[in-house]
Amino acid sequence: MRWAIAAASVVVAAGLCALLVATGVLWPNRFFAAGYSVRGVDVSVYQGDIDWDTLADQDIDFAFIKATEGSGSQDSRFAENWQAARQTDLLVGAYHFLSFDSSGSTQADNIIATVPNETGALPVVVDVECYADYCATMPTKQQVRDILDPLLADLEAHYGAPPILYATADYYDSYLRDGYAENPIWIRSVFTPPTLPDGRAWDLWQYSNREKLPGYEGDEDYIDLNVFRGTLDELKSLRASGQR
Repeated sequence: MRWAIAAASVVVAAGLCALLVATGVLWPNRFFAAGYSVRGVDVSVYQGDIDWDTLADQDIDFAFIKATEGSGSQDSRFAENWQAARQTDLLVGAYHFLSFDSSGSTQADNIIATVPNETGALPVVVDVECYADYCATMPTKQQVRDILDPLLADLEAHYGAPPILYATADYYDSYLRDGYAENPIWIRSVFTPPTLPDGRAWDLWQYSNREKLPGYEGDEDYIDLNVFRGTLDELKSLRASGQR
């Protein structure tokens, strides 16, 4: 009987922990991320209507806003988010979701037509992760680089700084490792602190996708939180010259 009660208690405790993690109440990465002082969010249309003054008052220093996807898609809230965020004290940048179904040059055209080339903005981010059927069958390394490399070259030529590369751990390992030395790396690792397989130090870390902050109301209840490895001045330096 005691064994059954103990087993039941373990099951209940495990279920409660799982529920707390799923709802963002308990998030182990918060402890590790607390060691970094420069914090920020990333948002898209799913955060809905954002009060940027309120959001900027939540002990955050930077924000990345979804702008584009592939060669023909734009986030419907990008323009208003960009304009409002740029009026706060936040460092602001835009991000693009990479498509494996269209050329790098046409994706660059989409970004350049959408994201203003403004003094003080952070470098454009290229998000390299799976979608649709590519989550089950990953593209080849050559396929990705044939798209990614000209895209990065076009963006650096236009905006004047190497784009930031965002990736999940498996996509970093498959496509980015041992390369792209000039591009800051933003790694997603929402359960444990990240370690890059080639020994490189990450620059930005998305440590949680289960946070709730005052200042937005949309279809998505949660908001992503990130940290920058260096100082605020070092983050500011990315926007001017791309030097880390």
